[in-house]
Amino acid sequence: MSFAGKRYWLIGASEGLGAALALQLSQAGAEVLLSARSEERLTALAATLPGPATVLPCDVAHSDSVEAAATKAGQIDGMIWLAGVYWPMRAQKLDARQAEAMADINFTGAIRAVSSVLPQMIARGTGHIVITGSLSGFRGLPGAVGYAASKAGCMVLAESLYADLRGSGVHVQLANPGFIKTRLTEKNDFAMPFLMTPETAATHMMRLMARPQRFKANFPRVFSWVFRGAQVLPDWLYYRLFA
Repeated sequence: MSFAGKRYWLIGASEGLGAALALQLSQAGAEVLLSARSEERLTALAATLPGPATVLPCDVAHSDSVEAAATKAGQIDGMIWLAGVYWPMRAQKLDARQAEAMADINFTGAIRAVSSVLPQMIARGTGHIVITGSLSGFRGLPGAVGYAASKAGCMVLAESLYADLRGSGVHVQLANPGFIKTRLTEKNDFAMPFLMTPETAATHMMRLMARPQRFKANFPRVFSWVFRGAQVLPDWLYYRLFA
């Protein structure tokens, strides 16, 4: 699929994977619409892109803000959900405020974003929705209370949308990355195997998006085998190995 002349709305575009993907889409000829809370960061990013870019600040924690940005965006060809917050957290040190923020922004925010664009896509019989999940969402992990659950929700959301919208002309895709070197993962105090740059992760997503007939990509591929394989392990063995 060619991105030339297409309009893509990236939610969570101010830094990291979102900013890297915005650049690659712009280089591929797409018009990008950039959303996040920080208008200053979005404006700085837009100034570096080779193609047309529109800054649409919004707070995904509030439906009114997302709906207002969607109205300003108008008719779009695709929406990419990239927004997220993260705090490493074990059950013994559960922080309700942070856990609720991860659920509300990472998962419920995705529902708000999808809800703001899906009706127009269904009415036209064409569109592209890409949701960013995570390898951490395949099965419960230690130290991931809040984040892993929120990403599992995103993944199942994408799967349900895909099941309902097959044959409708609205293509749904799910990207599940592993560790990406960002401000968020700098909080981790453990080794992060196969750590990717945002640019590498964006390249994986571009490859997925260029093949709308493909539903899902898990990357890096070798690292993803650990998480996908863990799904078939019996509970007694999985938790002995991973917990």
